[in-house]
Amino acid sequence: MDPILLAVVIVSAIGLIAGLGLAVASKFMAVPVDEFADEIEAVLPGANCGACGFSGCSGYAAALSKGQTKDTALCAPGGNDVSKEIAKLTGLDAGEVLPSAAVVLCQGFTHNSSAKLNYIGEKSCRMANQLFGGYKECVYGCLGFGDCVNVCRYGAISICHGIARINPALCAACRMCVEACPKNLIEMLPLHTPQSAVLCKNQEKGAVTRKQCKAGCIGCMRCVKVCEFDAVHVENNCAKVDYAKCTACGKCNEVCPVKCIALIDLEKIAGAGKTGT
Repeated sequence: MDPILLAVVIVSAIGLIAGLGLAVASKFMAVPVDEFADEIEAVLPGANCGACGFSGCSGYAAALSKGQTKDTALCAPGGNDVSKEIAKLTGLDAGEVLPSAAVVLCQGFTHNSSAKLNYIGEKSCRMANQLFGGYKECVYGCLGFGDCVNVCRYGAISICHGIARINPALCAACRMCVEACPKNLIEMLPLHTPQSAVLCKNQEKGAVTRKQCKAGCIGCMRCVKVCEFDAVHVENNCAKVDYAKCTACGKCNEVCPVKCIALIDLEKIAGAGKTGT
């Protein structure tokens, strides 16, 4: 037989055998498709942010399908509309998604904070943070290179005078910016009620903090003394609000000498953002 023809026959035979083997393997090793989970995933927003506590939308859908969770209100980006849709599919009670938005707890604007070096590396907060905690004197403050901006799919974050600021009218509460911030400066606050928050994470003593940032917490304890609900405490030289106890009376904000405690009404801010006022 012609050597070329023989080679063609051998290669064809090998291909046929391999194809039959793959066909048989696909039958025996096929992964069952959870069609119910696919139906649930179809009503989810597809953010795959992990705010629900699962790996993403597919993970949450699979957990609901298998009965691993009965909570229909875990999708923050989807809100109550998605919770109701999940309830219709699963027969579970529709839970309530409490609206919230991310807030950057820092006021280290360029006019408040000072720099200790001229950083010329990659414009990334995570990368800059590895070099002596960043270019600012305050190693706890926002670096303003926009890692949070890059992960936000809703255009809710912008850099303003050197630090990140979040528009609650656009925030979907997906928490991706929370995970992206190397300084852990971003927290979720409720939209439905005003909330006092300390816009600082500096843990240096007061005298050092004042040299680093004009708006940094100096741990003076005035907020602690004036709070009637035991909602404010100073930990590691920095005030911190217990949101569960806070009644948003505003007294801590009034006595703060550096005004690093703010009474934040995200619902009002969000409404103003939507109307353009």
